Formats: sequence, C-alpha cells, structure tokens
Amino acid sequence: MTMAARPIPSCPATVSLPAPLLFLPPISRKPSVALSCSSRARRGARYSAANKPSPPPPSGAPGNEVSGGSSSSMAKIRSEVLSPFRSVRMFFYLAFMASAGLGSLIALTQLLPALGNPARAAGVPETLKGLGIDVAAVAVFAFLYSRDRKASDAQVARLTREENLSRLKLRVGDGGRVVPLSELRGSARLVIVAGPAEFVAESFRRSRPFLRDLMERGVLVLPFPTDGNAPALEFGEEGDGEGEAEAEDEEVARKSRRLWQLTPVYTSEWAKWLAEQKKMANVTPDSPVYLSLRMDGRVRGSGVGYPPWQAFVAQLPQVKGMWSGLFDGMDGRV
Repeated sequence: MTMAARPIPSCPATVSLPAPLLFLPPISRKPSVALSCSSRARRGARYSAANKPSPPPPSGAPGNEVSGGSSSSMAKIRSEVLSPFRSVRMFFYLAFMASAGLGSLIALTQLLPALGNPARAAGVPETLKGLGIDVAAVAVFAFLYSRDRKASDAQVARLTREENLSRLKLRVGDGGRVVPLSELRGSARLVIVAGPAEFVAESFRRSRPFLRDLMERGVLVLPFPTDGNAPALEFGEEGDGEGEAEAEDEEVARKSRRLWQLTPVYTSEWAKWLAEQKKMANVTPDSPVYLSLRMDGRVRGSGVGYPPWQAFVAQLPQVKGMWSGLFDGMDGRV
C-alpha cells in the first residue's frame, strides 16, 4: 500500500516587519571646556552692557536644577574625608555612654534594696561611689558626643553651602562658554567681589598694582554688581604713547582682562546664595563683600569692604615654579 506525499507549503518570498516604534535622534557632542581669555579685545575696552550677566534661567530648565539632597550627600562625604576619625570617636562615645548607663542602672538596683535593709547598709557607700562614677562618665561622654555632633553639623552645613556655590554658573571671557564654578577647582583661586558698580570698579583699580603677583598665584576675579549697573572696568587707555610705555600699557591691559575675565550667569541664583551667606554672618543685605576661595573650591575667607589684594599676594603660594604642587592645599585657614 502506498501513501501519497503531501505537498509542503511554500514560505513567502519576503516577510514584512512592522515599522520601528522609536526613532533615536543623533547624538551631539559638546566641545570641551577651555578656560582661556580672548586676546582680540582692543585696548580701552569697558565692562559694557553686552557683558552683563544673563537673565535667570526659566523654571524647570534642564541642567539648572540644584538638588539639595545631592548637595547634602556630597557634603557629608567630604566631611568624612576631612575628619575621618570623628565618626569613630562618636561611636565609642555612644558605647561608653551605654556601658556607664547600664552600670548606673545596676547600681540603682543594688542601692534601693540596701537603703531599706539595715543588714545591707554596709555596702551603701561603695554602691554610691560606683553610681557616682557611672553618672559622671555618662555626663562626660555625652558632652564629648554633643561637641563632635555640633562640629559635624556645622561642617556639613558649610560644605553644603560650598557645594551649592560650586554649582552656580559663570561665563569665561567675552562670549565664552558657560561653565559651573566647580570647573575651576584645582586650576584657579576665585575671588568674588559683590557690591554696587562703584565698589566693583574701585576694587578693580586697587588690584592693578598687583596684577602680575595675583596671576602667578592663580587668582581669578568674579565681579558681581548687585545694583544691576555695569561697572566701568578700564582695561587700557587710548593714547599716542610709543615704545616701552605703550608696551607696558598693553601688558597691563592683557593681564587685567585675564584676571577679571569671569562673568556671573543667572544672577538671581548668585544673589540668593550671597543673601544666605550675609544672613548667617549677620551682615546687612546692602553691604559690599568679598569672598576668597581656595584652590580646592572651599571658602578661604570673606569680609566686608574691598578685597585685601596685598594680603593675598603675601599669603598665597605661587602655582608655578619649584614650589608648585607642594603648597597647593596651604591656602590658609578655612
């Protein structure tokens, strides 16, 4: 008996697939940040309206949010790095407090029955002595723990403010890129000059005798006029001088532009941060102030009035030469 072979169904020549649901846009690469000052500005340039800070960012704009939680977390990590043994001390303080508290509880359970039983009255002085030692130990270790806790909270609060400062935006040079202040860590010591336009202009004039020394120490100045006016920063003077005098003027103008090349962006964020600092320092809101940052971005010092340029030259080490790198962290007390 033979069976007829069944025909095998043939597959279609082509199979149509559904169209993709997502279309990925091309990835754009951003150019690298370069902290350089344009030397194309001519002599006699002024801090004009074109150099005014940009308006505040729109709410919800991407890249402009400052997360308080992440700033606090980063501040806690930096606090652990700066004070690595504080947590260990606080742990042992708690352990000693628990041990002394347990000893006090045991001493109380022995003391109360002894006070009601004349036959056991002989051991009361020894029990009272042990109870006093335990209570004193609890008080001492509680004081030490409280002192370290307050120091830790103060340090974390200060580092949180510095983290918020590092996220503020600034512009490098005329028409340069906008970068966060944290990009200057390890490469420059920033001095923030905040006040009316006249105060900023006078601070600029007082810095001119120390241009070379400040540049050798990696100092960069961020002028922040709080009254909304543009300070007249004379980077050079027009004249018919020839020879060495003209060359010297060009050198001074070039160094002035390089030293004062930064411009704050999103001034509302800068004003908010400065207002918080003034409030904590009990400084009136309209007082002109300056802030000096270390090479690592921490606040080195601050004050009301003009920046002490001569003191900066005397205290800060140079960033080049035989001592470069050795004294980078020795920018003075914080």
